[in-house]
Amino acid sequence: MKKIAEISILFTFILLLLSCESNLKDVQQIYKTTFVPTGEADSVNLKYTDSGKVKSILQSLKMVDYSTAKNPFVEFPKGVLVTLIDNKNNRTTVVADKAISYKKTEVIDLIGNVKITTHEGKRLETNQLYFDQKNEWFFTEEPFVFKDSDGSFLQGVGIDFSKDFKIFNMQNNNGEVNNMK
Repeated sequence: MKKIAEISILFTFILLLLSCESNLKDVQQIYKTTFVPTGEADSVNLKYTDSGKVKSILQSLKMVDYSTAKNPFVEFPKGVLVTLIDNKNNRTTVVADKAISYKKTEVIDLIGNVKITTHEGKRLETNQLYFDQKNEWFFTEEPFVFKDSDGSFLQGVGIDFSKDFKIFNMQNNNGEVNNMK
């Protein structure tokens, strides 16, 4: 009799578990959110102006806006070309295979074949680079190569620097400097 009671309790428990499975799937489906963009644009050409002067130009084949996500961001999945223009009309270009701009942190993540070239011929190459828009500061923990127009170069892993390339902090590097001006 005791054996029958144990078996019937076990059988009832199994039936409860099986019947809950479909309800559990229904509940999961209710709370499942779809991750869809708020908007998309092709062939983007954005110009940022300040006091009537163009300060930067962003060009991309595709822009996808996720502004309603918990952590809103804008993605440029087909690459970006950004031209930064200073007060003397000097241009610095930034190229990457992909970019993600996070709205809350104001950090831009540049991904894949990242190249920055200044009007002076300075060039930095890396596979991933972040740009802190608030502080106008670039940084990466990835391997990098920095070349100057005079043939000088630095290479290593991990670097951070100011937008104007005047202040550098390098973690692990080596290279050849031809001009110490």
